Amino acid sequence: MKYIFTISRILLGLIFVIFGLNGFLHFIPSPQFGGVAGQFLGAIFSSHFYVIVFLTQIVGGLLLLANRYVPLGLLLLGPVLVNILSFHFFTSITNLPMALLATVLWFILFFHVRDAFSGVFVQQVPEKVRSVPEELKRGPRGESRAA
Repeated sequence: MKYIFTISRILLGLIFVIFGLNGFLHFIPSPQFGGVAGQFLGAIFSSHFYVIVFLTQIVGGLLLLANRYVPLGLLLLGPVLVNILSFHFFTSITNLPMALLATVLWFILFFHVRDAFSGVFVQQVPEKVRSVPEELKRGPRGESRAA
């Protein structure tokens, strides 16, 4: 299982770093999309929104490749991956297999580090987390700040 995690982490990191850099450097030729897909990409590029998307891909991919802050890398890449899947599913089905591969790799990594996300999947926040710590309720001289 360790090798599957490592291979998935490196592959997903490479996919996002390479395609993120390609967004700026254009070393991989991209097909011209027509119809709604072309309009959508035209809006992304003319508004310069692509800068945020490609920088997020590069940062997330580098975190995976460096094997540092992997949960943060997955957290950054998750929404990007949802948008990639949605684009290919709803507007242009051409590169859907690559998007599905990236999704499978993302879920393999997520399963491996799922404990880092355990606090997110809580139905109700415990009372001790919701309350303000006692040291923050007191002033610098120890007096109570309660009104």
